[in-house]
Amino acid sequence: MARTVGIGLQDFEKIRRNDYFYVDKTDFIREWWKSGDDVTLITRPRRFGKTLNMSMTEQFFSLRYANRSDLFEGLSIWKDEEFRCLQGTYPVIKLSFANVKERSYPTTKKRIGQLLTDLYSEYDFLSESDTMTASDQSYMHSVSASMDEVDATMALHRLCKFLYQYYGKKVIVLLDEYDTPMQEAWVNGYWDELAIFIRSFFHATCKTNPYLERALLTGITRTSRESIFSDLNNLKIVTTTSEEYALSFGFTEEEVNAALDECGLQAEREIVKSWYDGFVFGSHQAIYNPWSVLNFLDTGKVGPYWANTSSNSLIGKLIQESSQEIKENFSELLAGGSIETYVDEQIVYNQLGQNEDAIWSLLLAAGYLRVKRCQTREGLGMESGFSENWNPLYELELTNFEVKLMFETMIRGWFAPTASNYNGFIQALLEDDKKAMNTYMNRVALSTFSCFDTGNRPSEESEPERFYHGFVLGLMVDLRDRYVITSNRESGFGRYDVILEPRNPKDYAYILEFKVFDPDAEKTLEDTVQSALNQIAAKKYETVLEERGIAPERIRTYGFAFRGKKVRIG
Repeated sequence: MARTVGIGLQDFEKIRRNDYFYVDKTDFIREWWKSGDDVTLITRPRRFGKTLNMSMTEQFFSLRYANRSDLFEGLSIWKDEEFRCLQGTYPVIKLSFANVKERSYPTTKKRIGQLLTDLYSEYDFLSESDTMTASDQSYMHSVSASMDEVDATMALHRLCKFLYQYYGKKVIVLLDEYDTPMQEAWVNGYWDELAIFIRSFFHATCKTNPYLERALLTGITRTSRESIFSDLNNLKIVTTTSEEYALSFGFTEEEVNAALDECGLQAEREIVKSWYDGFVFGSHQAIYNPWSVLNFLDTGKVGPYWANTSSNSLIGKLIQESSQEIKENFSELLAGGSIETYVDEQIVYNQLGQNEDAIWSLLLAAGYLRVKRCQTREGLGMESGFSENWNPLYELELTNFEVKLMFETMIRGWFAPTASNYNGFIQALLEDDKKAMNTYMNRVALSTFSCFDTGNRPSEESEPERFYHGFVLGLMVDLRDRYVITSNRESGFGRYDVILEPRNPKDYAYILEFKVFDPDAEKTLEDTVQSALNQIAAKKYETVLEERGIAPERIRTYGFAFRGKKVRIG
């Protein structure tokens, strides 16, 4: 009989006590403990079992769960006599920053203060212990949401001391979703303030803490050592490209197939694979998204379950405001292709706006991209295979169909405020109605131009590349079934801006060229339109279409002229 599939369960004890569906990941405990690392940071995409594994680890080691063999009997870890003797033998502190999603630094510090206050309340019994000095008791009672930064940064350090004094054993610290406040700080503009606080917090907890046995941190991204983890020379970092713990998060194909068999859904293996497979951890290729698989087991229907669990505000902001080159590469990914880029897995949030290549590192860490191929030093030689800072060259692609669908939905959202005008423009384009195209396109540009600007200068003065490549991404989403859409490729004697190649030979092909009004060379926007059309003809951009058998009379050409937010199409 199939076990009940519980959705969103993150308490290991609750799952085991009720015999809910569970994939045995207790080998993680063995691997982590035998590693001997003082402080371990493991990054994995959201909803990949990080919190459940932290709960499992807490309940295995914590004195609060002493003599709870019932939680682990029948699982892999319980077959090992050495580890059966470790169960329930350490004081454990578990804290999560998953819900620290505030809009300002003061409220973030207060929220962390509230979490620390709640944590201390679990150990009220310590204040009555004869192991506590008057100074210790005073500090313990001073912990509150409004405590100052110095006291807050020392809170875990001091709690480790109190527990060590009481139990006579060093403490295991588990910190889940450590980087959630970091992402919110970058999006909302208070990164520098929070970085100073978090740096001191981690230093006190993980570096200058003689009462610490080990610490385990999880998150989505690897924040740079310089910004957060300075001085932590005892930190072991495990990312999605590392071999360590590769099978401890997410489901393997074998585990998914066994689950489908248990639930009588074995006939759905291929569709589940196309939607939810594709994650790569270390050298392991076939890792499935556990959140989406569990939802499928529960409902028997595929859907964008994982994609719908986050606003993706950081990712959306970076892509929307990115340069022409980034949007072109993203177009290639949406079209089913791949890109090659150097990847630095250390995310420097306060440099994301300046170093656009960091977006690929963030997308890789978050699970939206996967490694198709990694060119190593051995394969390429040091000079060609690695950049100056020794970052490997990766070939990346979208992870799976669910991720592709998520990005398409996100791009449609960019045009949501003017959806009727955008759809009207698409229809006018297909009908060769230039008057309507101009009307709708000016409305679209007026409404959305600022969304594609970096904010460094007014949109009226900025070049339109960010807008029109965001616009091209929109075309790709809405016309992908009828057209193969490419951007900035070679044809004839130059590189065209956009070509729409019909999948049905009865449809027209389109060449779109975008130009900015040049007051030194042109008097009106009509002159700019003509310049764009002249360039299409002179550079023979139609060559690639004609080589594919499309007759010249089936090719339509349009010049787009921009002057601030005004657009002229001819």
